[in-house]
Order: sequence, then structure tokens, then C-alpha cells
Amino acid sequence: MAAFGVLAMMVLSVCFVVEGKYMVYNTSAGVGKINVHLVPHTHDDVGWLKTVDQYYVGSNNSIQGACVHNVLDSLIPALLADKNRKFIYVEQAFFQRWWRQQSDEMKETVKMLVSSGQLEFINGGMCMHDEAAAHYIDMIDQTTLGHWYIKRDFNVTPRIGWQIDPFGHSSVQAYLLGAEVGFDALYFARIDYQDRAKRSAEKKLEVIWQGSKTRGSSSQIFTGAFYAGNYEPPTGFYYEVNDDSPIVQDDIELFDYNVQERVDAFVAAAYFQANVTRSNHIMWTMGTDFKYQYAHTWFRNMDKLIHYVNQDGRVNALYSSPSIYTDVKHALDESWPPKLDDYFPYADRIDGYWTGYFTSRPTSKGFIRELSGYYLAARQLEFFRGRNKSGPTTDSLADALAIVQHHDAVSGTAKQHVADDYAKRLSIGYEESKDVVATSLGCLTQSPLSSECKSPVTNFNQCPLLNISYCPATEVDLSAGKKIAVLVYNPLGWKRTSVVRIPVINENLSVSDSTGKLILSQLLPIVNASLSMRKFYASAYTGESPSSVANYWLAFTAVVPPLGFSTYVISSGQSSVSTKFVPNSFDTGGIEVGHGNLKLIYSGKDGKLMKYINGRNSVNVSLEQSYSYYVGSTDELQASGAYIFRPNGTYTIQSEEKIPLTVFRGPLYDEVHQKFSSWVYQTTRVYKEKEHAEVEFTVGPIPIDDGKGKEIVTKLKTMIGNNKAFYTDSNGRDFLERIRDYRTDWDLQVNQPIAGNYYPINLGIYIKDDSTEMSVLVDRSVGGSSIIDGEVEIMLHRRLLQDDGRGVDEALNETVCALDTCTGLTVQGKYYLRFDPLGEGSKWRRSFGQEIYSPFLLAFSEQDDKWTNFPTPTFSAMDPSYSLPDNVAIITLQELQDGAVLLRLAHLYEVGEDKDLSSLATVELKRVFPHRKINKIKEMSLSANQERAEMERKRLSWKVEGSDTGHRSDSRGAPIDPVKLVVELAPVEVRTFILDLDPDIVQYSTR
Repeated sequence: MAAFGVLAMMVLSVCFVVEGKYMVYNTSAGVGKINVHLVPHTHDDVGWLKTVDQYYVGSNNSIQGACVHNVLDSLIPALLADKNRKFIYVEQAFFQRWWRQQSDEMKETVKMLVSSGQLEFINGGMCMHDEAAAHYIDMIDQTTLGHWYIKRDFNVTPRIGWQIDPFGHSSVQAYLLGAEVGFDALYFARIDYQDRAKRSAEKKLEVIWQGSKTRGSSSQIFTGAFYAGNYEPPTGFYYEVNDDSPIVQDDIELFDYNVQERVDAFVAAAYFQANVTRSNHIMWTMGTDFKYQYAHTWFRNMDKLIHYVNQDGRVNALYSSPSIYTDVKHALDESWPPKLDDYFPYADRIDGYWTGYFTSRPTSKGFIRELSGYYLAARQLEFFRGRNKSGPTTDSLADALAIVQHHDAVSGTAKQHVADDYAKRLSIGYEESKDVVATSLGCLTQSPLSSECKSPVTNFNQCPLLNISYCPATEVDLSAGKKIAVLVYNPLGWKRTSVVRIPVINENLSVSDSTGKLILSQLLPIVNASLSMRKFYASAYTGESPSSVANYWLAFTAVVPPLGFSTYVISSGQSSVSTKFVPNSFDTGGIEVGHGNLKLIYSGKDGKLMKYINGRNSVNVSLEQSYSYYVGSTDELQASGAYIFRPNGTYTIQSEEKIPLTVFRGPLYDEVHQKFSSWVYQTTRVYKEKEHAEVEFTVGPIPIDDGKGKEIVTKLKTMIGNNKAFYTDSNGRDFLERIRDYRTDWDLQVNQPIAGNYYPINLGIYIKDDSTEMSVLVDRSVGGSSIIDGEVEIMLHRRLLQDDGRGVDEALNETVCALDTCTGLTVQGKYYLRFDPLGEGSKWRRSFGQEIYSPFLLAFSEQDDKWTNFPTPTFSAMDPSYSLPDNVAIITLQELQDGAVLLRLAHLYEVGEDKDLSSLATVELKRVFPHRKINKIKEMSLSANQERAEMERKRLSWKVEGSDTGHRSDSRGAPIDPVKLVVELAPVEVRTFILDLDPDIVQYSTR
């Protein structure tokens, strides 16, 4: 299309004169040389400056005058006033609050508006989730919940992805949460300012995004980035009652008549946008945060604009929606530019890299990830027993987890009181789900025929604060003959062997399995650093000081069947092996740690890590590890804050030349304790039967008495020649290649060489050369990079003293108060390290990555000296001779409210990732559900709101420049045979099913 220049503004315009009388505005849609699609919308953050409930009811307005209840109340009569008016709504967390308060009459009215297309739900999740810090399973779950509500209440399926506010965009969002849920298009605002400038100049803001190299053309989705970098109207076209844009004053009998001026401004803005947009259709996002609290002011002015602009004739204005806009673009039958990889990292201007939030509020990120894995397991156990319609259920945890996927929640970019509210909701959800888990386990240990269990005999307790060595259920004096029964549940679909660690009081303890056989156990002292943290944080979280003092960690190896549990008994005895303490002394030799295949070598001179050696695969590499901090910039033009990472100098954290080193050796694992400073403590574990190192870090309180905010990183230095390249995951799924100081889509102007090379990490990061790979896996969302060849760094904690000017208006300075003391937040977490020969690291990254996400679920029961065992001491829901393939995971197993069962299976590998496991996999459902007959099975879209065949039939196919892949011919698993019930999964494929199971339960295996 020819460019619209300044000369076009010289076209003579129509003169408008309106007398002061009742006016009927013509808002019907037409077609013109330039068609301006006015899309009325509100962007309602599910918590940010105010909590989700404060935003809904409109309280706490001293912070922000926002009330979603007013938006929705005001919207309905405004739409009813003119059938041409349209509106889109996104956040089901708010809409469901409003919906359940409405009368039947109002509900019928709203259903009519939805049916007519005046009101359209797009995106449709409970929130507009983050795309950097959210795990793909959480993204699926929160979208599924929102789509379920919409399907239940309106029998419609959203067509459009609307991720307008997240701070960068992931490939998983495009292909998994876009194409695989049936979306025809995806729209957003925020892309890098350099990228946006180039795309605007080349008219490439709208593209066909192929988010997965494995899924190919079936993963493609039409994607539009808004030309201005925001999701607001053009300047001068805001119409909330308190906005300062000029209204359209068309009464000639009153002062300030301005119709011609407003039409000219409208046409000018349309021409400007048309110059950077392909085709003669452009979209105006008519709304922004919490707008339409008085919807009539918006619609009254848009009515007038449409009427007078169309009378003018230079451009055509119409009420529209993203669905209508997408259909018009598709009808053009044009080819669109291709887009691969993702839109990270995001900078909105020079020095403004939004890469700090990848790590912001690390304890919140850790809590969310921990409960995400717990929710997966809890739903499984709820299904095994049978969903209790009268409660408790896992629903409140589902709702809380859905809300915290919001792009100001898991991102760590909300105000502190809002972050506290998120934690409160998660805690309430956990408490209810904990009861579900305890009851289910009590029933399953009592009788595998779960439907026969009304009230379990055994009361199982759980310990959410095990990470700080606090577990009242295990801190029991066993010297008088009491016993502790430990149940270990494995939510994965394959047999699993791992070391379990629990705090205990007594020293002389024995551990036996369910057959009564004594098994090898190990006793380690709980060091003073852990005891002080335990006392402070147990008090902070429970409101009272611990009543007992755990002196030891008791460790033993648990072997647990797939989708099942094993039980162990701890009692007084002499079989546990005390750990050998190695005195802290320095000499010129090396200190070897580990007595399995893996050995770490520490310097006897200064206590620093020197080497990593794997005797099985002959990996022998130099390895150094250190802690540093970046000073957060306080520049008035751009400070470092909750969103922005802008370092101003880096400093090594080390109290003295020699790092104090303490080694404990035992039969199951060796443990190395290092104190890098008074506020950085590290424990490294090398397990005899594992080939990776587990690094537990304790960082904080970060000192700020020097007036400087700090951003803490750990660095791993090797001799690997990675030549600027490193690899990070996308929301825990695909790994993407990153190249330092480089972008695929434009010539990067480097102004922040550290912050501009940071990427989000949910699963891990790795580097490689022509012989070796180094992989680091994480237990929560963090930011990381390879700033220097051979090095990987991960940001662990942030404490900053200035706001970064992106709206939250609060410094990221987290504190905790307990025991009459307030201090900066301490974060404790883990990362995992492994080296492999080139091409062999993916097996560990994928399989152990699943174990990190879905750890053992531990439950405890105190028993007297006469107790021997549970009626069902071991359990597996699957066929005893069957387990899932190594490349497949069950990511959802859930009984729905109507009794149907939701099942999701995910292939874990990409094409070419592993020579053996990047292949077609099969799952035999008859052996996954050997005790329940599958009466019917339906394959669904990813969010389970429509049958997959119907979704594929409806989805639009697009032409791509330089490609003929408009049709989808990518490899997929074959349709499921309803008799054989064998599911095929191609690499990186996720398949979703609704199962109708026979209510009769067959006796479960009790091997």
C-alpha cells in the first residue's frame, strides 16, 4: 500500500455544524481507504499497586482510583445503548467475582451481549500471565481455569491471545499458549525499542510467529505488536471522566465546538499509524489500565468520532474487536513476515532493560514454584481417592496459583502489601489442599479401594518449612519407643530413587522399609547457621518460636514406584551412620569430596572449588565458583529496581582470602559447607548415586548500611569455549540459543552489556563447546547469562533502595520481622550442576528437571511402639509392570467437578535434542489406569475447552513470506484408537484428553 505522507493532510475536509438538539450518531461499520478498528478495552491488573480484591471493590483509592466492579457495572448499559458498540474483556479473576453477584436477569442480558459479539472474552485466563517467570504448567493451568468458566457460563471459546502488558514475550506463549489453545492471533505491546523502530520502518510489526522449531508450521500464529509500544489510544483520545483529552464537543450552541479539530487529529493519527502497518486496516486500543469505570464517556465520544470521521471520508472508523481485525487481515490473503525465537530481553529505552524482574522477590518465586509442584501431586491424590464434593478440595489452591501467574505477581513487580496478599492466598490454598492430601493418603494406606474410605484412621502431617529444617512432625523424642512413619509419594510416571532428608531430635535412630528391612541411613548435624535461620523464620511464618530443637538431619534413600508411594519407619536404634567430620584445615593439597562417580576437588590452600570429575564418562574439568554483587544504579534517569536491572559496578563477595570450609562425609552423600561472608552461606552435596552437584545457597540479609542496593549473583567459571553462545529455557520447555550482544532480528546497539544479555531461566541454562556441556538447573525463576566465555552466572537475590520509575513507585527492599527484630529478607534455594560430554546433557536436564519441579511429597505420622505397618504400605496407581517412557511426563491428572478426568501428557524433548529420546513416544492408557475402565476418551485443545479436531478445523492458516508452509504437515501423534487406547506423542507435543471412567474401582496393586 502506498505510504500516507504529510501531503495527504491537505485534502479538503468537510465542515460540521450540529445544532443543540437530540442527535443520532451513525456508528455502523463501513470500508474505506484506511480502516481504523476501534477496540474498546480495559486492562485490569490482578493485583499490582492494590490487591486483587481492592481493585475489584474499589478500596484503598489513596494509592490508585480503580474499581473493576464499576467497570463491569457501567459497561453493560453502555453496550445495550447501541448494538454497534463492542468491548473485550480478559481477566476472569475479576469477571467471575462480578458474575456470581449478578441476578439471573442480568446474566441473561450479558449472555445476549456475548452471543451477539458485542462483548467478547479474549485471552480468557484468570489473569494475563507473565511470560518470563511463569512455568508452562502454571500458564496452562491458569488459562484452563479461565477457559472453563467461560465455556461453562457462555459456551464460547476465546479466539485471540491478548498479552498486552507482560514485559517481553516467550516462544512458549506463541506456540503452546497460542496455537495449541486454538487462538487465531496474538497481540501485545511491549517489544524492545530498537526492534520496534526497525519493524516500524519495514512494516513488520505484524508477523507470523513460529515459536517452536520442533512443532514447525503448526506452531505458527499471526502476531501483532502495537506500533506505539503501549496498549493505549493515540495521544488525545482518552475519555475517562477525569482524563484531560479534549472531548468531541459537537453542540454549535455551546462554547468550545471542536468537531473539525477532533476529526483532523483523528485522521492525522490514523495516517501516522498506517505508515508503519501493512494493509489498510489498523487497530486502535481504546482503553488502558482500569478504564471504563464510567463507560458512557468513552462510548459517547467514540460514537461521535465514528459518525464525523466517516462523514469526513478520508478514513473509515468502526467499532471492532481483535477477532474482527484478525479476520480482516486473514481475508487479505497476503503473505506475512516470519518471526522465530522470542521477544526477550525487553528494553523500553536506552539503559532500560526489564531483566531485573527475572529474579525480583526470589522467595515469592520459590513459594509459587513449590506450590505449583504440590498442586500437581495434590490433584493426583484427590483423583485416586475421589473428589469430595462437600470439600475440602484443591480448588482454592488452583485459584491462588492462577492469580499469582499475573505479570505483576510471579514477576515480583507488585507493591509489598500486594505481594503479602498473594502469599496469603497461596497459604490458604495450601492449607485446604494439605487436608485433601492427608485424607487421600490416609485412605490409600488404609484401603486401596478409595471409595470405601469415609474417614481415614491415620492422620498424616506435612512440613512446608522443611527447607529451614523445621518439621514438628519429625521432631519427636523416639527414645521411649515411639515411631515415625514416613510416607514418600512420587508424582512422576516412572520409578524414582532419591535421598530423603528430615530433621530429628535423637541421635540413635534406625530406618526400615515397609517389609521391616533395615536400610542404610545417615545422620548429619544441623549447623549453627541453619539453626539460627530456623528459629527466626519459623517464628516469622508460624507466629511462635519452635518448641523443640532439631539437632540432626536424618537421611535415607527412598525407592518409590510411579504415581505411588512407599513407606518407611523411623525408630530408636543404632543403624544410622554418623557422618564423619573433616576438620577445617588448609594445606597445599586438594580436598576430594564424593565417593561415587562424581568427585569435586577443593583447594586445600584457600577452600575454593577447583575441579569437577566424573569417573564414569571421563569428564575432568576445571571449575571455579564465586559470589559477587552488582551495585544497583541510582541514576536519576534510570535506577535499578523491581523491573529494571542496571548495574553500576561489580564486587566479589568474600570476607577473606581463604573461604572457611567444612566437610561432612557419609555413606549416602558428602556435604561441603562454605561461608563466603556473614550473609552468604553455601552447602554443596555430592550424592553417591548421582552425577550432579546440589548447591544450596543462603543469601541475606543483604547489607545496605553503605547506602547501596545490591544484586547478588553466583558465577561458575570453566574453560568451555562457548564463543558467546548459551542456552536458556522458555518457561521450562524449549531451549533457545542466546548469543551475547546479538539479536537475530536487528543490529543491536549495545548500551548495557550485562543487563542487555540477561534472560529468564525457569528450568536451566547451559553452555557447550565441541567436547563438553555444562548445565545448571534451578528451583525457581531467575535471571542469568554467560557474560564471559566459559562462565555462567545466575542472579539469586536483589535488594534495592530506589524505585525504577516503571509505576510501582516503591523500592525493592524486602524485610522480615520476627522475635522483635526486623531485617532484610534472606533467601534460601538450590541450583544443580552437571558436566557431560557433548550431546549427552539433555537426558539429565529433562529427567532431573522433572524431579525438581515434582519433588517427593513427604507425609508423616507418629505411631506408638506397638504399631507395625499400614494395611497398604506401598501403592502405585499404574500397572505394576509399567512406567511411562523416559521422554514423557503426566503434567495434569485431575478429577473435574462433573466427575470426568482431565489428563495431559507432555513429550519432554525437542527434535534433535537427544539421539534416543527425541523420538515418537507411546503411552498405554490401559496400563496407566489399570483399575478403572475408560468408557470414553476425547482429545481436547490444550485448555480443554473444545475438541481438538474442532479447534484445528476452525483455526486460520496464514501465508508466510519465503515459505509455502501455510498448511500444517508437522509430525504429531496419531489420533487415539478408542479400543487400543495408546497415545502417541511426537517431540515437544502436549496432548490433552477428557476421560470418562467407569465408577467401579478395581483393586489397586499393593506390591
